[in-house]
Amino acid sequence: MSIMSAREPFEMSIPVQPSDIDGLGHVNNVVYVRWVQDVAVAHWRAAATPEQQANIAWVVVRHEIDYKHATKLADEIVARTWVGAATAHTFERHTEILRARDGRLLAKARTLWCPIDMRTGRPISVGDDIRQHFSVQPPPDRGGASSA
Repeated sequence: MSIMSAREPFEMSIPVQPSDIDGLGHVNNVVYVRWVQDVAVAHWRAAATPEQQANIAWVVVRHEIDYKHATKLADEIVARTWVGAATAHTFERHTEILRARDGRLLAKARTLWCPIDMRTGRPISVGDDIRQHFSVQPPPDRGGASSA
């Protein structure tokens, strides 16, 4: 089985369901959160090894979503995600929700995920293999600090 590169953007199509529509006639904000999670999980499953998937799960510690344009029932959605920077305990992930027919940005999100041990359900430190595969390193600080 070939494992895809986790650093490359990952996309999946999502049909809008009647149950996604709220009383205002557009997709409810909670549905975007579900889509952000669904595409992240699909990316993990496509890019992680079977051993990694058996040992590590991910939980969200923060979602930031900017809603740009309403999504309607007739829309076909493309969810695109890619990895960002990692800290000691969180991994950043970016997501865009696009309308398939014209590529219009409907929403964008930044989510922080924490790796957890599948057996204990507790946060874990991951090895360099996960860190290098599922994050990008931020550029070095060039703020003028010098070392003596």
